[in-house]
Amino acid sequence: MTGTGQDSATARSRALMLRAQLEHHNYQYYVLDAPEISDAEYDVLLRELQTLEAAYPELADPNSPTKRVGGAVAQGFTSRRHRQRMFSLDNALSLDEWRAFLERLARVLPERDFTFWADPKFDGLALEVIYEDGRFVSALTRGDGETGEDVTDNIRTVRNLPLDITARAAKARLPVPKLLEVRGEVVITKADFHALNDAQDEAGGKVFANPRNAAAGSVRQLDSRITASRPLKFFAYGIGQTEWPLGDPWPTQRALMEGLAAFGFQTAKQGRAVDAAGVEALYAELEEGRDKLPFEIDGMVVKLDRLDWQREAGFTARAPRWAIAWKFAPHQAETVLERIDIQVGRTGVLTPVAILTPVQLAGVTVSRATLHNEDEIRAKNLHEGDTVVVQRAGDVIPEVVRSVPEKRPEGAREFVFPHICPSCGSKAERLSGEAAWRCLNISCPAVLRQAIVFFVSKAGLDIEGVGKRWIEILVDKGMVKSPADLFGLTMDDLMKLDRMGEKLAGNFLAAIEQARLNTPLFKLIGALGIRQVGAQTARTLAGAFADLDALSEATAEDLQALPDIGPEVAASIRAFFGNPANHELLARFKSIGLWPRKAVAETDGDAPKPFAGKRFLFTGALSGMTRSQAEAEVERLGGVVSGSVSKKLNFLVVGQDPGSKLDKARTLGVRVISQDDFERLTRGETVSSE
Repeated sequence: MTGTGQDSATARSRALMLRAQLEHHNYQYYVLDAPEISDAEYDVLLRELQTLEAAYPELADPNSPTKRVGGAVAQGFTSRRHRQRMFSLDNALSLDEWRAFLERLARVLPERDFTFWADPKFDGLALEVIYEDGRFVSALTRGDGETGEDVTDNIRTVRNLPLDITARAAKARLPVPKLLEVRGEVVITKADFHALNDAQDEAGGKVFANPRNAAAGSVRQLDSRITASRPLKFFAYGIGQTEWPLGDPWPTQRALMEGLAAFGFQTAKQGRAVDAAGVEALYAELEEGRDKLPFEIDGMVVKLDRLDWQREAGFTARAPRWAIAWKFAPHQAETVLERIDIQVGRTGVLTPVAILTPVQLAGVTVSRATLHNEDEIRAKNLHEGDTVVVQRAGDVIPEVVRSVPEKRPEGAREFVFPHICPSCGSKAERLSGEAAWRCLNISCPAVLRQAIVFFVSKAGLDIEGVGKRWIEILVDKGMVKSPADLFGLTMDDLMKLDRMGEKLAGNFLAAIEQARLNTPLFKLIGALGIRQVGAQTARTLAGAFADLDALSEATAEDLQALPDIGPEVAASIRAFFGNPANHELLARFKSIGLWPRKAVAETDGDAPKPFAGKRFLFTGALSGMTRSQAEAEVERLGGVVSGSVSKKLNFLVVGQDPGSKLDKARTLGVRVISQDDFERLTRGETVSSE
């Protein structure tokens, strides 16, 4: 027996209690979007469980919440056969084709009054998750339908996926199946997709073309810690093989879906049981509202509701006779690719951008689209002057789907990707294993400009009033050549700039001074622009090291021992701190007092948490504090900072010049308060709403 301070039986009892609490809070946060505790409180519970499991190896459990962070790097994926084939679905692309499906179904099952289960068709990665005696044991991708890839370790990290359904089954008075194969889709929501791409871009990583590619790529990572860091969700839509102790309790698809929801699986809220006319009405409703849904859909799936009729109808060689995917028409249009421009990002990546003849697409005028890299341009055989097909599914970034060669003008030449940086004229390099060409000149004006813009942005130090326009002016005039130069600016320097008045200059300098004095360690780490280090990884590092000196001395092994850091990220961090120019920058930060240290964690478990269970969101400019400082105060007091306005938001805090969030909050009846009211709440005072 190992461990100290308590016996093994007591440790096991406590571990079981902690696991139940953590899974409950996972369900509240990731499925219901209604957290009951703050991230900090969740982390305290998780750390206690990690400590117990380390002290008592006999408590090891592959489905413990501590395993959701990922583990060792896999050598590759093994293939396994599905017990029951995961069939494809036949498609209907029009109302006539839907009605033709009804006619075929009536011939197979004559003289029946059909009721259907209809729900959105997710645009993600199809997956089967397998439970034995109520516990998650494995996961397979769809593959070719007969055989899939075993992605068990990766899927265990998906936060909204239940790892043990026994407690929820008991609560719902449902039997625990001996075997349950749940089929569904792994997706990334639109908001999470954009945030992931922003983080990838900031870290110099791969930018994904659409949420489906991002979800599929995340599931198929050999390093499960990378999968764990991605905002994946699993939505259940059906089952494979099952074994029940007392017979199947689900006679219909509707009962099946309600049963899966009772077990803790997330399902599409838009699903419903309807007759044929109701199917057509729901199709029209989903097609009209698809752009407003949080996730991408490309149609809806319609299934016979009665499971015995499904079995009676059977299958063709490739698809069930009792189900069909009624697809939406894609948001596509033809336009002209006028030229391809090259932009240089803060990590030196040369990114090709398609400049298009403006075209209306899904209610938006599209005139630009990213082409990602040289390989994509070649794969799509793009020439400047080509007629191209562009698409915009929902609010996803517009993309060029393909060229239309038959409309290519005479003399059009294939685009040749430049190997010279368009900003500084230095030779660009394509590093081994990368698709991107990169300018490696650390003094490149474009790289410097973008790096300093990032440094002051919300993703960096979040310096209010010091925006992109002013940074570009300061860099172009040679007044700022490094982020550290910002802290040496004087009133005389700023007053030399056009349209810079005395009051504006004073606010500018005050904001910079505020950042120097109050920036937390995780914000400074994030602002450094270390490749592959996004906001979450910066928080992880700030929680593990006392300051930047301690972080700079960390070995690759030290770094990889942390939850979301694998070999590539660790190597990137080591490379950053091994660069002499970066050492010089950090020395300057230290000399001017921009040197935050690790925050001291709350040690009093009984300290009051007046914001516990409350969700806050900020809009508009705040006075006397940055957005990051306000959000940190919310978390310190036990609250949760939301990313968007919804009915579950408790407070919208309004500063100067609020945006569209205010209108949406009023429409939804969310409580709106001023910054003064927010500060009163932090002092424990009562305030009235708007």
